[in-house]
Amino acid sequence: MTTSTEHESQIDPEWRSWEGAHGGHVAAVALAAVRARFAGGARPVRTLTTHFLAPVGAGPLHVSGTAPASGKRTAACVFSGHQDGLPVVVGSALFGSGRPGTAYDGQPAPDVPGPDDCRSVRLPGHLAPFARQLEIRPATADLPLAGGDRAELLAWVRFLDDRPLDAGAVVTLTDVLPPALYAVWKAPRPVPSAELTVHFTDALDESEALPEGWTLVRIRTDHAGAGWAVDDSAVWSADGRLLALGRQSRVVRGALP
Repeated sequence: MTTSTEHESQIDPEWRSWEGAHGGHVAAVALAAVRARFAGGARPVRTLTTHFLAPVGAGPLHVSGTAPASGKRTAACVFSGHQDGLPVVVGSALFGSGRPGTAYDGQPAPDVPGPDDCRSVRLPGHLAPFARQLEIRPATADLPLAGGDRAELLAWVRFLDDRPLDAGAVVTLTDVLPPALYAVWKAPRPVPSAELTVHFTDALDESEALPEGWTLVRIRTDHAGAGWAVDDSAVWSADGRLLALGRQSRVVRGALP
């Protein structure tokens, strides 16, 4: 048996990006709606996939969801988001209970200077208005639009509103750094997200035990061609615990005039 309902959420106008709302923010808003009304319950979220069909504007986002009957440990939900009667996002979320099992860490936090030893960088407001909600401190010599030799950026990031480091915040963090191709380019161009999938780790099962404030975020481009790019991202807590891994497909547009 499936259940279906609708939830009205709000897109924050401060989280603007290229053509509309920041993709990570939209995905986090959708996750909150899914957890509130559909399949989440008390189970932690394990995976969230969001496809962006059209730019999302500020204001109400009407999220509809269908949740199959839950199993003993997992529950899934398929959702869609509409604005002005038109679909703008579709996606799915998987929730699952934790249990004792084998632990393995194949993505240790990079060995870099701490945030107190790194300088803040301001992203241009006309390129990334949402970045005004963040403090970003690059942790390596790789910088946006510096014409480097590798498509990778690594930085300490914190929210200026000191929000809790929960699953929604982590979804947003997987998408807050500039597209990794910016590390090899010298001039900006739009690279909007077409799809974002985030896999959460068990570190978020007890998010209240995580240190607040700074997180370490990495993004890198694994491949680009034919007007598309594949970016991988990772988010670690300040004490080095992996929180989530993200992968997204991006549309690479022409250079700005």
